[in-house]
Amino acid sequence: MKPLITPLLVLVSILCWAQESDLPNDFLSKTFYRERREKLREKLPAHSVAVFFANPVRNRSNDVDFVYHQDPDFYYLTGYKEPDALLLVFKDQQISANGTTYNEVIFVQPRNELREMWTGRRLGEKGVKENLGFSQAFNNSVFKKYNIDFSKFASILFFDFKNDVRDNPRDSSDLFNLIAQFKTKVNYPDAGHPTLTVEPKKNNLDISGLEPIMDNLRGIKTNEEIELVRKAVRISCAGQVEVMKAIKPGMSEREIQGIHEFVFKKYQAEDVGYPSIVGAGHNGCILHYEENYKPSISNKELILMDLGAEYRGYTADITRTIPVNGKFSPEQKQIYELVLKAQEEAMKICKPGTSFQEVYLATRTVINKGLKELGILQNETDRHMYYPHGCTHHIGLDVHDRGPYEKLQEGMMITIEPGIYIPENSPCDKKWWGIAVRIEDDYLITQDGYEHLSAAAPRTVKDVEAMMKQPSALDDFVLPELDKKN
Repeated sequence: MKPLITPLLVLVSILCWAQESDLPNDFLSKTFYRERREKLREKLPAHSVAVFFANPVRNRSNDVDFVYHQDPDFYYLTGYKEPDALLLVFKDQQISANGTTYNEVIFVQPRNELREMWTGRRLGEKGVKENLGFSQAFNNSVFKKYNIDFSKFASILFFDFKNDVRDNPRDSSDLFNLIAQFKTKVNYPDAGHPTLTVEPKKNNLDISGLEPIMDNLRGIKTNEEIELVRKAVRISCAGQVEVMKAIKPGMSEREIQGIHEFVFKKYQAEDVGYPSIVGAGHNGCILHYEENYKPSISNKELILMDLGAEYRGYTADITRTIPVNGKFSPEQKQIYELVLKAQEEAMKICKPGTSFQEVYLATRTVINKGLKELGILQNETDRHMYYPHGCTHHIGLDVHDRGPYEKLQEGMMITIEPGIYIPENSPCDKKWWGIAVRIEDDYLITQDGYEHLSAAAPRTVKDVEAMMKQPSALDDFVLPELDKKN
């Protein structure tokens, strides 16, 4: 007699069968991740091991967790997107008890038919071997009894632990327990009890050595990464263009955010790379304004829109500031063109060998001179908060991505984002109050200059105003009973 196949097992079989055909075909390959681990191994100090933990699951409220996002370093080295995992990368070949040699090992959460029915498919150790190219992959429960003598290494490199890892009492192999087991194996000072101080058996724990190694690795993008960032940027530009065509006085900040993020989803971006910033009028003066609550944007306001699509883990970072009524006022135009001029001065020196500080100073010089000419500053050397931030950072797996911040190098992907923000009650003529302008673009540093990746989103006053005259596919998308403003 054949065994009875339960409905649950049938469902799991269907889920597993659908896995291949349901996935996009432009994820990075297992060869990419293997090469990244090899590059890391080349940079590790002699006789060392690098230890990486997956990101924790973070609780949103009650029994609802935030959508899981893998630690970018872990993802960069493995392509693994699930929690409760541990990666060891060895500088030298290791020999197992059965004589097998290896130089890396990963511990991952096991397959679980019931949990997968609720929270989605898992790769398990077999899937990690097949899809991600690991020869040494084990269920995370194995790590507790995994025979490794950490005292033999000259250095154990890892990122120090945070305090936001929760213990799931029903899972003895969750991230909380993996960290605790690791601490025990290396005689970490608080192993066994948070207030107990234990002298390490050997002073080989290194919580600072990985930072510069990963910065230098991730700061220079491979061709495969560049293409994914390009796609994220193109999608983000499409969102900016659609909003320029669709925006009208009376719309809410949330509605504008929704148009951007609809475009992101339409073109298969999994998420936003950071909380969307959509600030109208004086809200634009809040640099990381994320509430986006304003129910009705007035006819005379500017709206600052800083959003980036995340595509296959890589994020864009683009800001445009536009007049809600389609036409810049004289004061808005003067501030806008000053910010644009600052950005273009920085672009002139954007090439390998230029320092990040030089890029910033190019924008700062233009802005200070312009503010003095407008009467907002009395002297170019006055200290002020109208331009309170830097202007250049790396982009990639993080919106403020890892990378060295000394000089620009070929293969870096960066932003240039000068801005001027004049809050209410600033010590200047009231006609400037409430004007906030930031223009942010994404660039690839090339052999002798740069490639302007986000040029598809209009930047000049003329081009912005022309785009805002174009019709939008969303013009007729109105439900009268839902369109009443609160």
